[in-house]
Amino acid sequence: MSNSRICAIDVGNDSVKALFGKLDYELYIPNVIARDTEDRPVIGIEELNEKDPLDGIHIRIHSPALKDNNAIYRVGSLATKSDNASELDPGSSKSEEDQTLVMLFATLALDAVRDENAGLFRKNNNVIDANYTLGTGLPLREVKEGKDVGYRSQLVGSVHQVEFLVTPKYQGLKVNIRFDQVKVYPEGFAAYINLVMDNNLNIINRDLIDKSILIQDIGGLSTDVAVIKNRNVDDDKAQGFNLGVSEALEAIREEIRSKHGVELDSRRDVVEIITRKNDRNHIMVKGSRTSVHDITDRILLELAKKQYRHLRNVWQKNSQTEICYFVGGGSMVLKEYIKTLNNNLDGYNIEFFEDEKESIWMMANAYYKLLSDFVRKNEKEENKAKEKQKQPAQK
Repeated sequence: MSNSRICAIDVGNDSVKALFGKLDYELYIPNVIARDTEDRPVIGIEELNEKDPLDGIHIRIHSPALKDNNAIYRVGSLATKSDNASELDPGSSKSEEDQTLVMLFATLALDAVRDENAGLFRKNNNVIDANYTLGTGLPLREVKEGKDVGYRSQLVGSVHQVEFLVTPKYQGLKVNIRFDQVKVYPEGFAAYINLVMDNNLNIINRDLIDKSILIQDIGGLSTDVAVIKNRNVDDDKAQGFNLGVSEALEAIREEIRSKHGVELDSRRDVVEIITRKNDRNHIMVKGSRTSVHDITDRILLELAKKQYRHLRNVWQKNSQTEICYFVGGGSMVLKEYIKTLNNNLDGYNIEFFEDEKESIWMMANAYYKLLSDFVRKNEKEENKAKEKQKQPAQK
């Protein structure tokens, strides 16, 4: 495992968040893909290498894990500009979608081709062989259904190749990705680890250690409510729901299009409109600043009521709960609505993360902590075994 590069990747519905090595690199890529042709047209081809690779991810992926093998994709920001852009659909399972794997492989390949990693991975002509130790996660519901086992087995034991086509700086390079280890964690438990421990797995929040707490993780496609008792997730009480913010964002996007004639590229544009600091809930219509408050408030309040109902139901079944933490990108979108409902109704002890980055990066940080601990323990065992072998046999 010593030649393996550590990576913690959260393939969220809205975006991929990834941490590498000794936290020496991080990546944030919109979770949008679009099928494409090999020769995508580029204006000013000679200037291609002056551009940021993240703005022009254009790849072919060969992997036995994919249903649609050898397909060509635009990924991330480039894909949002396509007419056929694809985002994960409500009701789909993260572990069974090609899109999850496409985003995962693209993220790893973008790390592997960096000049900073030239001394780490072997390169022969234009082909880089990259080995990774991966920590990632799946929604609680999918883990409870045992889908983490199949997901892991798709990754381990195979070579997954990413070929960069018309991508700035990396055009013509291929990356062969192999996994030495893959750890798949339930998302609710990961959020708890991130709340109570630092990167070295030292306890930083003693107040929470022995409390009964809920963690409601609102994602794009699903919501997980983890029930934590005695420092463990209560698997029987924990619940996963097929209810995220994606459908609401899609409804807002559609209503803005029909009412104002404005076509937003993706759900990410909707999130930007409802969460930005200035001019929140406003768009430009024919050059005029126009409020869409009526649309966003009505649709998001309806979703917040459904999320609050889940909170109430789970809390009633776990009456000794002391606090509920709302985490995930969806909680940032619904925060003000849920707070208002709670103030007007039951007044539960709930908490949101005011630091937006902390909330969005929570899962990636948690996977990194858990994976680092796993690697440390593994190395300790390996060193013990080596020491044992060195010791002379007793006569």
